[in-house]
Amino acid sequence: MSESEPEKEFLLRDNISDSHVNTEMKANALSESRSTGIPLYAFVLFVIVVDQLTKWIVLKNMYKHQSIDLLGDWLKFTFTENPGMAFGIEYGYPGLISVVSIAATVMILVYAYKVSRFYRPYSISLGFVLGGALGNIIDRVFYGMILYGEPVLQGKVVDFIHVNVWRGTVSEGIPFLGGKFLALFPIWNVADMAIVLGVVGILFFQKRFHDRVDELNNDPDESAINRSNTNDSSASEADKQAEVITTSPLQQE
Repeated sequence: MSESEPEKEFLLRDNISDSHVNTEMKANALSESRSTGIPLYAFVLFVIVVDQLTKWIVLKNMYKHQSIDLLGDWLKFTFTENPGMAFGIEYGYPGLISVVSIAATVMILVYAYKVSRFYRPYSISLGFVLGGALGNIIDRVFYGMILYGEPVLQGKVVDFIHVNVWRGTVSEGIPFLGGKFLALFPIWNVADMAIVLGVVGILFFQKRFHDRVDELNNDPDESAINRSNTNDSSASEADKQAEVITTSPLQQE
């Protein structure tokens, strides 16, 4: 003897309900996993605060070009101001570097916002880059105006972490530099260190990040979860189906 229509109706409604509940539970779990942990903006804010605090300490307690030995000649605090890009390279009219830096930082910010939900280590690396960029932009935009009365956007970046990497005569076999005395002693700051650390993290985690993006795009369950997070139309559709079944005529074999 076959199942009665009321029994079929009950089973179908039960399956629809279970499917919707499972999708909703998965959506809630994914949403909670994305919201757990330290928010991305917290890493950005941490880098900015530490960078600006250390620079302010240097400005208040050291004079320009002063050096304080920490580990002999290898590591020092040397107060310098960089008006240009990395390694003091200057380009274009004053303020151009500030404008370019702001534009690049805005693009990084937009990109970080779009990809922040996919793979957290990759997003954190972007957060360090963004925090470092904003830290140096504060110097370029405001420090010249506050400290020296210069126009806005024409400030100089405060550098003080002095590392003597290498000093000596370059081998004769090296093109252009052979036989010359060369000193590699970058002087940078916390913002620069955060940018370097973030770039290393981006390079290290980029493959896993792209794999994660592919998983989300190819997983139908994940796609259903994403749709459920943004639109609850699946719930109303399930209710409509159940209502149609309930109002259909009941027949028994």
